[in-house]
Amino acid sequence: MQVVKMRNDSVTSSCCLIWFAIILHIMVSCCEGVIKLPPNVTIPAVFAFGDSIVDQGNNNAMKTLVKANFPPYGKDFTGAVPTGRFGNGKTPPDLVAEELGIRDIIPAYLDPNLKAEDLPTGVSFASGGCGFDPQTAQIVSAIPLSDQLKHFKEYIGKLKAAVGENDANKILSNSLHLVVAGSDDLANTYFTIGFRRKQYNVASYADLLVSSASSFIQELYQLGARRIAVFSIPPVGCLPAQRTLAGGLMRMCSDEYNQAAQLVNSKLSPKIDSLTKSLPQSRVVYVDIYEPFLNLILQPQKYGFQVNDKGCCGTGSIEVVILCNKFSGTCQDDSKYIFWDSYHPSERAYKILVDQILMKYISRMA
Repeated sequence: MQVVKMRNDSVTSSCCLIWFAIILHIMVSCCEGVIKLPPNVTIPAVFAFGDSIVDQGNNNAMKTLVKANFPPYGKDFTGAVPTGRFGNGKTPPDLVAEELGIRDIIPAYLDPNLKAEDLPTGVSFASGGCGFDPQTAQIVSAIPLSDQLKHFKEYIGKLKAAVGENDANKILSNSLHLVVAGSDDLANTYFTIGFRRKQYNVASYADLLVSSASSFIQELYQLGARRIAVFSIPPVGCLPAQRTLAGGLMRMCSDEYNQAAQLVNSKLSPKIDSLTKSLPQSRVVYVDIYEPFLNLILQPQKYGFQVNDKGCCGTGSIEVVILCNKFSGTCQDDSKYIFWDSYHPSERAYKILVDQILMKYISRMA
């Protein structure tokens, strides 16, 4: 009887090992990255900070009008579920994590369904409507960068409890931290609403944004982040909503808005370079999104797009957040549109831009 029991235990253990190997193979296969990292380099997680471009649903429980947790948002997401992502499907944090073979999607830190096993591969702390200027988040009741840092500190405590302090520190130092902000500062706070125009000209407001960005990056570094990708401001004057508001009857790109974005970027880039040199063992990388995004807008046919000046939602000229809703209607084929709504790119446009960015910058981030 003892021999039979030992044989049964052996068979059971063998079966468990086989099933574990199968499950591990499936997990590795489904998350195999497209981008190949240099030898001996790992990026275990992706974290995101900033605005709606990388908000995965943190605004869902907030008392703000800047939300996207209702149809038709999420139309092309798994299960056609509106998760709070500001688009028709996946957004940059998801696509970056997928390309690097980390996981399929990056959850929002404030997602009530977030599990302990989600923590080691990264989360997003971003909030739609946030900017480098603290007033930008305040205007729309979004989560400012200062509070995103508080959430990050809270997260670190949870991560250490889940995996131990040593592993937590390794995850933080080796992971990729995305910082995406500045568009709302210019498009909304400075130009459309105009609060800051009474206090600053464009050049001095650019200095304010760059100073705030620099302080935020240094605080991230102090909390353990080493690989930090800071995105430039895109050509905000070419966003459909800004064309409608500032592009005249022909809805042209607003040169004034785009020139302001370029000015901020020209000040932000050298600041990022100086931080890389001054922060030991850091890889703080300035990511130029302005040029590739503008190229996409100016040459849509090159990338298989047919519409570059309107979003897929509603008329495409002004609909965003609550104005893009289940009564708005959508275009027949959003893959032909660079923009999903009047402010945010479609998943297909995001995918093209993320591919270009990773190919260009991953060696500097690794």
